[in-house]
Amino acid sequence: MATLDRTEAAGSPVSPGPPMPMPPGPPLPRVLQTAGFMVAAPWFIETCRRRYGDAVTFRTLFDDRFVMLFHPALVKELFQGPGEQLRAGEANAMLGPLVGERSVLLLDGTEHLRHRRLLLGPFHGRRMLAFAEAMRRSADLEIDSWPVGEPFPLLPSMQSLTLRVIMQAVFGYEPGPAEEELRRRLRAMVEPLARPRGMMLLAAIPLIARRNASLNDRFAGARRAVDEVLYAEIARRRALGVKALEANDDVFSALLVARDEEGRQLSDREIRDELMTLLLAGHETTATGLAWTFDLLLHAPAVHARALAREERYLDAVVKESLRIRPVIPGVGRVVRGEPFRVDGYEIPPGIEINPSIRLIHRREDLYPDAGAFRPERFLNDDPPDTYTWIPFGGGTRRCLGASFALAEMRIVLARVLERAALRPADPELAKVQFRAITLAPRDGVRVVQDRAPLDAPDSSGP
Repeated sequence: MATLDRTEAAGSPVSPGPPMPMPPGPPLPRVLQTAGFMVAAPWFIETCRRRYGDAVTFRTLFDDRFVMLFHPALVKELFQGPGEQLRAGEANAMLGPLVGERSVLLLDGTEHLRHRRLLLGPFHGRRMLAFAEAMRRSADLEIDSWPVGEPFPLLPSMQSLTLRVIMQAVFGYEPGPAEEELRRRLRAMVEPLARPRGMMLLAAIPLIARRNASLNDRFAGARRAVDEVLYAEIARRRALGVKALEANDDVFSALLVARDEEGRQLSDREIRDELMTLLLAGHETTATGLAWTFDLLLHAPAVHARALAREERYLDAVVKESLRIRPVIPGVGRVVRGEPFRVDGYEIPPGIEINPSIRLIHRREDLYPDAGAFRPERFLNDDPPDTYTWIPFGGGTRRCLGASFALAEMRIVLARVLERAALRPADPELAKVQFRAITLAPRDGVRVVQDRAPLDAPDSSGP
């Protein structure tokens, strides 16, 4: 793939001489910059990048100053920077009311590394085989529910599918009354935040909580309903003993028996918070990624025709190219603490958040020629995009723990749908992007039509 001609290495800025305090940025009032982000974010941000460079300072009503990065070399400096100085957990603080304060997403430093090591274990070995089987079964259930000959939105179906996978692979629930009850409570908690103004609700929770607002009361009630089930299940499983838990394939059981290097286990609260983290990271985001993948694929006849052969390497490339063109998360963040952080010849002072722009880096023409075109072949050549030019899961020690899980799920579901169903787009154009909570989702849910009844489900084998 194309690479950019920048000569700096990590920690060595391009600009000679003493560093400047902050990157340049638009002189517009905060209210106008806020409007730019809310009404026409890609155009506004790209215009500023072209005018001010690969590091730009913005100001909005929600954040007095923050810096966005648009170059892979600068992203590399950030991702390889010291975790104690560049705090991703602090940048994710808004998610605290949903996932909990002991979530790996909100931790920094040694505590983050401890949780990360304990969480990595359950995503390897025999469990991955069990996960793949759960993904295929869930895909079959959704395919069998689709109407024939009439338009329907794919996103709700993908949300149902990925939640079912999480319930089986992570929470360890088989279909039944207990699984259905937890599903119902989880959706009641998450759905209001997944709506177009969900991020504003999430941001407002700490503020309205002090006023006992009914909106906060509803969210707190939904969260308590989920916690009631989870804490009861944690107690029940702990009573089973280590040997019984080790025989299970689900992540829930694995976390209950996990020990760090000092022999410490996760507390009940930490187990709860990490389960909610895996739900958030592996449910809504993966469902959105799948919906976008089908939208792009069904509007690209040549790619669709090749994908019907269900060759695993090509399907993997289809998924990765979909996440390039339609990243589910627009950016990630690090808050500077301690000493100023030097990047691109500037010194970013403590308290400032730095945000690599996933969406704009993925659309750079100097990295991806004809960047708007859907070309999975970009990921099949001898020099595919690297970990700083393709960053849908973030990077460094904060890269999404479930990245491999999500990629496998998207590939398996894609293969199953291509094998059993005959879909076509219901609309001539690609779906419009809509910001929902923390995701960039399809506005209309990706409407499709199934032209015939699905083929019978084959034996559970394949990509």
